[in-house]
Amino acid sequence: MKDRICVGAITGSFGVKGEARVKSFCADPAAIGDYGPLSTEDGSRSFTLKITRPVKTGFAVRLSGVTNKEQADGLRGTRLYAPREALPGLPDDEFYHADLIGLTVLDTGGTDHGKVHAVHNHGAGDLLELRPEGQKGGVLVPFTRDIVPTVDLTSGRIIIDPPDGLFDDPESSA
Repeated sequence: MKDRICVGAITGSFGVKGEARVKSFCADPAAIGDYGPLSTEDGSRSFTLKITRPVKTGFAVRLSGVTNKEQADGLRGTRLYAPREALPGLPDDEFYHADLIGLTVLDTGGTDHGKVHAVHNHGAGDLLELRPEGQKGGVLVPFTRDIVPTVDLTSGRIIIDPPDGLFDDPESSA
């Protein structure tokens, strides 16, 4: 999957003439239409996408091969992927979420805190979901320069300076 990046998702139909509603994950949301044909996660289908107008939480789009409301509704939840080479290069301090997933996370003292399982953004900034070895559930770490001073894609690791208490076991303080 490192050769493709998720750039958006189909959230359902828009109207009755086969348009779909798409949520863009791009830094410039309207750029989702600029990356050529987009494919499904498994690569079994690909679509050319033409934005017809902005709508609440995304865009109304025409997808190649989708001609009616039922087809558009059937694609609800489908993630759309662009080839990495079609996407713009990033400055040194920016990363595609796909590049962070799977990296080992160490704190500034060298303690291993697991691997990045996912990257979330609920509107207030990115959060790294870590899955520490031998621990139930994950830990969310704010992806800020203060807390995550180093991302080394070459060595496959992230160095964090977590705030006090982030990795404390809540059951041990009970």
